[in-house]
Amino acid sequence: MEVEKILMERGIRAARSLGQYFLVDDGVAARMVEYAGVGSGDVVLEIGAGVGSVTAKLERKAKNVYAVEKDKELCELLREQYGNKESKTEVMEGDIMKIELPEFDKVVASIPFSLSSPITYKLLLHNFGLAVLLYQKEFAQKMVAPHGSKLYGRLSVIAQALADVEILEFVHRDAFYPSPPVKTAIVRLKEKEKGKEKRMVEKKEKFFEFVTEAFEHRRKKMRNIFKTSGSIALEELEKRPEELSPEEFVRLSTKLLV
Repeated sequence: MEVEKILMERGIRAARSLGQYFLVDDGVAARMVEYAGVGSGDVVLEIGAGVGSVTAKLERKAKNVYAVEKDKELCELLREQYGNKESKTEVMEGDIMKIELPEFDKVVASIPFSLSSPITYKLLLHNFGLAVLLYQKEFAQKMVAPHGSKLYGRLSVIAQALADVEILEFVHRDAFYPSPPVKTAIVRLKEKEKGKEKRMVEKKEKFFEFVTEAFEHRRKKMRNIFKTSGSIALEELEKRPEELSPEEFVRLSTKLLV
């Protein structure tokens, strides 16, 4: 797909201030779909469809595709490509943070970098199944950071507590137009399967609030942050937030969140 040519013909410019960079490397787009294992029975959500670089790959593989795009001009472009009756893609014009998510099995997307945090948290609060997303390299590294490391924080805990997270590959800057000032990475998040571990974090919103509160006072011990009584004897309470693993956060939250 000649993305640069299409954009120039339409007079569309990327909003760099919003972290908008268009994926132009067909190989990267194809690998994202492969990493997600998209098949003929999958309903896929794409966030920030842009000119359709990833959409085109999904259209060939998936059962149905929901292509969400906020930009009106880009939506018109997408509808020209996928507005016919034979298409498996439905273009959804709107802000991903404001619209109600449709039912889907997987997410594959090159998301706006400026919305990495809110989009990720929205998906984690939702039953997302499996997601393959493009992030800034440092954001991706924060997601997989182990406790005790400099990059470890709220994002690390919440992502790892609710999903199996892995960085699949780092992507060169020339894969985008315009070329971003930072390196990027493809990340796969697989929702934790139901079972003991999943039941422990079934109150997702309360868990989000719990972890957020903890990292707002990351130098204090957990006992002092949450003002727990001496009757609760847990070794996790004597640690600081950055010293607790995601599993310990989950375990402690089940004792303190009632």
